[in-house]
Formats: sequence, structure tokens, C-alpha cells
Amino acid sequence: MAALIARRVALTTARRCLLRTPAATMATGGGIPEYYEHSTGTERIELDLLKKGEKDPFNLELKSVAKGTREKPIEVPSSFDKRMIGCICVKEQTHVNWMWLHEGDPQRCGTCGSFYKLQKVEPILGGHGAGH
Repeated sequence: MAALIARRVALTTARRCLLRTPAATMATGGGIPEYYEHSTGTERIELDLLKKGEKDPFNLELKSVAKGTREKPIEVPSSFDKRMIGCICVKEQTHVNWMWLHEGDPQRCGTCGSFYKLQKVEPILGGHGAGH
């Protein structure tokens, strides 16, 4: 009796596998998906912005600018109330002076005296910039 049941299950399973086509293929073209097709969330947003020509979507590139003054501080974009920045006071310096930049008045680097000011921008990811 058990052999008949096992045989029937095996035949039913084989028929289902052979007669049905898979519901979804691996990619739109039927092959291995491309990198863009795998991306989701933040990675997909970054790839979309790169396609549009944005070279640094999250403002992470090192920027060399002139020294900021109290009247004309260096503006640092952020969608948050604060952002950690690094100041390389002298070009030949081998370390970075890290400091928190808070929203409001310009802040001064304690080593070189350069002024920085947080510039509020809209968040790329939509709504996550309320000081979290």
C-alpha cells in the first residue's frame, strides 16, 4: 500500500514539474540578471542618480576649498540637524581633525580657524532627515 502511494506521489510530482513552466525567469531577458536589476532601496536610488549624471549623490567626496571666514563660511550640505565633518588644516597633514557640525551659527575648526555652516537640503531617501 505504501509503495502505491509513494509511486502515485512521485508520478504526480514529475508531471507537475515537467508540464508547468516556471512562473518567473531569472531576468527579463531570461538570463542572469544585470547589476541594476538586483539593486533595491538605497542602492537603487544611488544608481538612478548616477545615471542622471549626479557624480556624488550622498556628498561623500573629499572637497578641497578655500578657508572659510565668519562672514563667508564653508557650506556643508546635510538633511540632518548635525553632520560629522573632517578638516585637513594643512595640505601636508597626515591626520584629519573630526568635529560635529550642528545646525545654526557657523562653527570654527579649533586647529586652523576655518568656519563651517550646515546647509539644510532635502533628503534623497524621502523624509529621513528630521534629526534622526
